[in-house]
Amino acid sequence: MKTVLITGASSGYGRETALYFHSQGWNVIATMRTPRAGILPESDRLRVIPLDVTEPETIVAAFETAGPVDVLVNNAGVPSFGVFEGTPMSRVREVFDTNTFGVMATTQAVLPQFRERGSGVVVNVTSSVVLGHMPLSAVYKASKMAVEGFTASLALELAPFGVGAKTVEPGACLTTNFAANATKGAAPDELIPAPYALWAKEAMADFTGQVLFTKESDVAETVWRAAHDTTGQLRFPAGPDAVLLAQAK
Repeated sequence: MKTVLITGASSGYGRETALYFHSQGWNVIATMRTPRAGILPESDRLRVIPLDVTEPETIVAAFETAGPVDVLVNNAGVPSFGVFEGTPMSRVREVFDTNTFGVMATTQAVLPQFRERGSGVVVNVTSSVVLGHMPLSAVYKASKMAVEGFTASLALELAPFGVGAKTVEPGACLTTNFAANATKGAAPDELIPAPYALWAKEAMADFTGQVLFTKESDVAETVWRAAHDTTGQLRFPAGPDAVLLAQAK
């Protein structure tokens, strides 16, 4: 019986991915910064343990508790929305600490066991923003593009050891907390400074006609497919809007 460790499993894509792998008979290590009762069903094949990807000691502790794992899913992430000029550098560092450096830290923690065993897969969840030119997402896109480049090089380094590295690129989902979290705690003039207001309004209008959206189940199923891929495919768009962007690119 195989084991998957998933970061950011308290909600959204991470939680849905944990449920999907569990439904397929896997052992699931669902990690989150603050574990809470009732987030996931009780099962002898599902453990919830604390892990904050920005805190190295919690990463070490989580892998010690988890024991051997076969797949690492780096799903934990924070959103960012707004004009770059109005984004404080403290926020930029916060986004990269989680979305980029957190991915690297958890990956580095799992690689010794993957390499020594000669098997294992790292699946890094990025975003469909890497597939197109998206306004008001410069910081978020930069953090995810960094993970795309990191994963592409990592895949080459790990191939001689029989270890895989993949990215899953979810589209826009209406049922996650992404939009609310992207603007939480930020003043309107910070998100959209006055000189950009008219341009931003016009840019956002382009999104109102979107008819294709990604479901959480689309992402979970794509993570599963990426984890089991044997064709050498590196990038996996998830959701109909992401697939369309990938085809256009």
